[in-house]
Amino acid sequence: MGILLGALMIHGVNSGPLLLQQHPEIFWGVIASMYIGNVMLLLLNLPLIKIWVKVLAIPSKVLMPLILLCCLIGAYAINNNKIDVIIMVIFGIIGYILRKHEYELAPLILALVLGPLLETNFRNALIIGNGRLTIFLEKPISAVLLSISALLSSFRRDFQSIGKLKRE
Repeated sequence: MGILLGALMIHGVNSGPLLLQQHPEIFWGVIASMYIGNVMLLLLNLPLIKIWVKVLAIPSKVLMPLILLCCLIGAYAINNNKIDVIIMVIFGIIGYILRKHEYELAPLILALVLGPLLETNFRNALIIGNGRLTIFLEKPISAVLLSISALLSSFRRDFQSIGKLKRE
């Protein structure tokens, strides 16, 4: 969802309830592509299911280097540039470190995609409120959401310990 929102933002399309009215071709194009993709997936996977089962039998010590090789070739093939491969390796190492320290990658990607939008709207709210942070507490919806966020963040360690217990 974050990638889809980011793609829409890059093309200058405002997502939300007016997407269907303002850009119906994009909305129905996405719906049609989902149907076509599901049909193609069904047509390809039914006859190839035995091959996919055999791929699962390949040991990860063999499969992982093959996947890495395909990623390296793909990164180089996009622009025929070594820097793209270096960037891929750097972000791969960063991802590995984050995974080892049990960081969730999905919220990080969402933050990278939605961060500029959040920053712009935060700045606009401060301009409307003449630089006062209390403007976020003046409206009931905003005050309730901020209260819930503060409450949940105070229980964050409890939630993390529950998650560790479930994994054990």
